[in-house]
Amino acid sequence: MENLAIDVTRDGESHRLVHDAHFSLERGETQAVVGESGSGKSLTALAAMGLLGEGLSVASGRILFEGQDVTALSEAAHNDLRGSGIAMIFQEPMTSLNPVRSIQHQLTEGMRLKLGLSRRAARDRALELLTEVGISDPERRLKQYPHQLSGGMRQRVMIAIALSCKPRLILADEPTTALDVTIQAQILALTSRLCRDHGVGLVLITHNLGIVARHAQNVAVMYGGRVVERASARALYNDPRHPYTQGLLASVPRLDLPRDTPLRPVPGAPPDPTVPLPGCRFHPRCPWATDVCRERVPPFEAEGDHEVACWNAEVASESRRREGVA
Repeated sequence: MENLAIDVTRDGESHRLVHDAHFSLERGETQAVVGESGSGKSLTALAAMGLLGEGLSVASGRILFEGQDVTALSEAAHNDLRGSGIAMIFQEPMTSLNPVRSIQHQLTEGMRLKLGLSRRAARDRALELLTEVGISDPERRLKQYPHQLSGGMRQRVMIAIALSCKPRLILADEPTTALDVTIQAQILALTSRLCRDHGVGLVLITHNLGIVARHAQNVAVMYGGRVVERASARALYNDPRHPYTQGLLASVPRLDLPRDTPLRPVPGAPPDPTVPLPGCRFHPRCPWATDVCRERVPPFEAEGDHEVACWNAEVASESRRREGVA
């Protein structure tokens, strides 16, 4: 993804929702995209799938998949790419699965259309996939409907559907939102393992930095429609440099810190993406904001593979070290 910008047009006025977003990944890798609701995470995934809604459009930039800019594809070409090239796991399987179609129909439909499998071959492959994603008694599950399955089972079915046409990239948009903590961990571990075993790139979109530490190799943090920090997962957790990233980490429990370490929520609320805001969009919530932060958008600066867009990243990091936060 290179300098992606997404606009929305309402009542004849255009507003920029995503500004110059950029990150990349290789096959078999997991790239986490983290940020609060409204930061532009899901929009970037929908743009890659060619599923932006009415009034939304890619204003500039490119999304390259195997050397091809998917933002320039026709609807027919996007249809060919969906499922077999790029697949998506949506955040709420109960609304993503068809309630009046059996699990077998929903699992085999894509394989018959995209892979040209016969009805029997597609059913055999569906049984293999259900077994692979950890669903017991797959013969019986194929005959059932989404409402007959638990939330965890439905999400496993979504993973099976995403893998069914052998894609090279999967976009997982908040795949564990509606699940309890134990099932969340199981689904994340399962998704990342299957993508790694199948050589599939995985973009894991989430609002919770705490759940990606064990599953992602690289992390991009988005705020207000911009990527504000990019690094390996290890580097980001050990040395977060953007004040927003530091705030996200300070607001979730961590096992590597003393048990009495207080949780500190990020003050304030995310900006309205349709309201212009000069400078760094995080400055109204940032304790280290200065005049330059309120006036100019900070450029990305890199130290090795760790990149951050912040005028006062050194000040924020030094303050964090003085407080004794690892």
